[in-house]
Amino acid sequence: MNFLHAEIMKTTRKCRALLSVGLNLVALFFSTTAFITTYWCEGTQRVPKPNCSKQRRHNCIDYGVNETDQNKVHYSWETGDDRFLFRRFHTGIWYSCEENIHEAGEKCRSFIDLAPASERGVLWLSVVSEVLYILLLVVGFSLMCLELFHSSNVIDGLKLNAFAAVFTVLSW
Repeated sequence: MNFLHAEIMKTTRKCRALLSVGLNLVALFFSTTAFITTYWCEGTQRVPKPNCSKQRRHNCIDYGVNETDQNKVHYSWETGDDRFLFRRFHTGIWYSCEENIHEAGEKCRSFIDLAPASERGVLWLSVVSEVLYILLLVVGFSLMCLELFHSSNVIDGLKLNAFAAVFTVLSW
């Protein structure tokens, strides 16, 4: 009976360890992907349509008059959303990219260029905290794998599991 009980305990311990490793691997994958990608946030941004010119005839506001006289008041009969373009954008921790309304493609800018000088320290702090988060997850994942594959003794496995739990909680 003790042998059967020991085998069931070993199997359930292995299942729990495998589940922990799998969940930690998913968290590591998502955090690394979020750190690398520029697709944290996607959407459209409403921007006013530019004035029509000889080069630009579409998606612009045409006043229907000659632009040479600067003293004239020009009226546009477009109202509501007709006065705006909806430019697509996506952003991440490193770059912010937006659809270029004047040419094909997109225009990307670094977070250093976008942030005011007074706010750059906060951005660097978030980058450092994300790197620390990923490193602590890697340590926890490594300890869980070590416990899963190289721990035959229950006490040693529990010690490794406790250290893995500490590193995983610290990563939060």
